[in-house]
Amino acid sequence: MMSKTVIINSLGQFEGLLKSSRIVVTDFHAVWCGPCKTIAPIFEQLSQQLSRPNLITFVKVDVDQQKEIASKYGITAMPTFMIFKQGKVEEKIQGADPRKLQAVIKKLAAEADGSSSSGFGASGSGSSWRKGDLPRGYGDITDQIEVKGLELLNADSEFGSVRVLIDGAKPTGLSGGKAAASKEKDWVESDTDEQLMMFMPFQSTLKVHTIQITSLPPKAEEDDEVPMRPKTVQIYPNRAHILGFEEAEDIPATQSITLSEKDWDETGTATIPLRFVKFQNVTSLVFFIVDGDGEGERVRIDRIRIIGETGEKREMGKLEKIGDEPGE
Repeated sequence: MMSKTVIINSLGQFEGLLKSSRIVVTDFHAVWCGPCKTIAPIFEQLSQQLSRPNLITFVKVDVDQQKEIASKYGITAMPTFMIFKQGKVEEKIQGADPRKLQAVIKKLAAEADGSSSSGFGASGSGSSWRKGDLPRGYGDITDQIEVKGLELLNADSEFGSVRVLIDGAKPTGLSGGKAAASKEKDWVESDTDEQLMMFMPFQSTLKVHTIQITSLPPKAEEDDEVPMRPKTVQIYPNRAHILGFEEAEDIPATQSITLSEKDWDETGTATIPLRFVKFQNVTSLVFFIVDGDGEGERVRIDRIRIIGETGEKREMGKLEKIGDEPGE
């Protein structure tokens, strides 16, 4: 796969990019710097995932070859990551701290995507459709889900597939009834009863800090058969496969959550902090929606987001977790 990262060869080239791209993520590095080499694959991975033409550009600046740029921006330690938004410095991270780098970049990417997704009536402020900041030091790691391995039991086939749940786009349910009706059904509803079972494998070993579930049932009008939001959610980490419904009722969940009306914010999202010590080395999660909050027969889920920290890659060799220790 061709790299999307731009190598900066002059101050003029760099300043041109600051004008043409809304966000510019800059890696100030040096050939002799050990921590720079260690974090380089993570920077490249973020570049592949998040680069957007004229919106988010990832660039590398060799401080020994581009002394004028390094001097202009006061670079004194390597690596230093600077994130520019509309030409101005938005964030500065010194040292090889992958967790912080990922969290900051993904937050800005979500804002940029939110402000660019014109079909969804995003506000001009550039904020993404979800409310609130991510937990300090943690990032959105939904992209670590192994999409091909996703499974969902008891879902009604008239609605979206399991993949819509991890789509970062603003749910049509937030656009009002008419807008939602004109689009494909980008949510999931249970079929024969209110229970849903989901298996979510990951590409790497994760530390999972928080889960966000978005559920946007329409208001009851003529059709009183509206679906419910989830009420009881049971979570099982590191299962080799999806559980059966009867099997799940016999196995104690690692964490069981009961949601009530006050847990859902205005975007229809409930934020669920996990018992972090129990979710430190997670390769998969099973979600069991036991029941819904109401008297109906169906449960609806629009989106699921996973927040935490990535660890080792499962396939492409070891990706060590690194801090900002000097040297190699």
